[in-house]
This record gives sequence, C-alpha cells and structure tokens, in this order.
Amino acid sequence: MVTMIYNRDGVDLGARKLMTLQEVQKQALQLPINARWQLVQSLLESLQQETRQMEKKGNLSRLRGIAKSEIVSRDEDVAAYTTYLTEKYQ
Repeated sequence: MVTMIYNRDGVDLGARKLMTLQEVQKQALQLPINARWQLVQSLLESLQQETRQMEKKGNLSRLRGIAKSEIVSRDEDVAAYTTYLTEKYQ
C-alpha cells in the first residue's frame, strides 16, 4: 500500500514526497470502485469524528464558569443569601 501525504504545494521532503490535492484526487479516481467506496467511508467517518469533537468543545465552552458562585461566610445570614440567589435566578 502506498502512503500518500497531502500538502497543497506538493513540497518534496527528502524521501517522502507530499502530494497535492489534485494528485490525491487523480490517484483516488484510478482505484477500483470498491476501494473508492472504502475511501469515501473512511473520509466520512473521519469528518464525522472531527465534527463531533468540535461540537463537544463548543458545548463545553458555553458551560465555562457555570460552577462559580459567591461564597457564604459563616457569619452571613444563610436566609438572606438564599433570598439573594432566588431573586437573582428568577
């Protein structure tokens, strides 16, 4: 199996030649149909996985700071603090 590495400019790095997108496409179109379907499936799975990771990061970033709260000192009236929180989040 030939390992293809994608690089927009197709720069040669010693023994490893990086392929341009056009070269990768040309090579892929020369594959038998079943190999192309496997390639498509592999690419779709990769895209879905990366998309899920981005969505997870997005969801978590919205929760940043959710656990922050004001600390009630022992001297403070707990009932007053409860009233404050109730009014704040209504």
